[in-house]
Amino acid sequence: MRTPHNERVNSAKVDPSQARTSGAGEACPERKCILTGEVAPKGGLIRLAISPEGPDGTAQVLPDLLARAPGRGAWLGVPRAELEAAMGAGKGGGKLRGALARAFKGARLEVPGDLPERIETGLRRLLSDRLGLEMRAGKLILGSDRIAEQARRGRVGRLMHASDASQDGSRKLDQAWRVGQDIEGSGEQGIRLPLDRAALSVALGRDNVVHLALADNASAKRIEPVLARLLHFIGRSAEAEHAGNDAENESDGPHGAVQRGDE
Repeated sequence: MRTPHNERVNSAKVDPSQARTSGAGEACPERKCILTGEVAPKGGLIRLAISPEGPDGTAQVLPDLLARAPGRGAWLGVPRAELEAAMGAGKGGGKLRGALARAFKGARLEVPGDLPERIETGLRRLLSDRLGLEMRAGKLILGSDRIAEQARRGRVGRLMHASDASQDGSRKLDQAWRVGQDIEGSGEQGIRLPLDRAALSVALGRDNVVHLALADNASAKRIEPVLARLLHFIGRSAEAEHAGNDAENESDGPHGAVQRGDE
């Protein structure tokens, strides 16, 4: 359903574990986390697969973030900190080894010590790739001045900031967005992405990308699950990533000037 320009939109407030139906109303396949036993839609979980056996008959456990690897898989729904705790002190030790042994019955497994880092790096790459695809499709609005202009006209549904964007530049764009959405005084803010301006610039092929916006709600629906899965894994909720300080946003001025340093 298309969201009217002035209808309030909460930026990236998506919990993939709660999305149990697809956009077409069809039930999403569900999987069980091997560490917690909780069942959730597989799109919000992380799949692990095993490599072909090496010369010593051992298979390596690897992240399969697109869930495309053949054969049996195991699913994780826990943040990185819980995964690291489950790995224990040794290589692939602790609770995780027992859970994997049950999931991959009969296989001799090697769990890389950097498995959590591999997962996080892969999730960040998926988000960067998704943003790049939306950029190439012409769905992103870049540049502080252009974002502010479109935001005040109610033409921005999703507003996002780099992790290292200045509070001042983010706050002024947040204010412009609230004006356009007719929600002044609400404290609503754009989402602070878990990517800095360098990563965003590489992903989008532009210099100094600090802020970006989406007017296309279909694009937002494609980005939000990818973003939500990364935020969940690194232990940061979407709500906590809203940029700026609520105290700084209690009073909205007329419109405010956009900081030139944050293009």
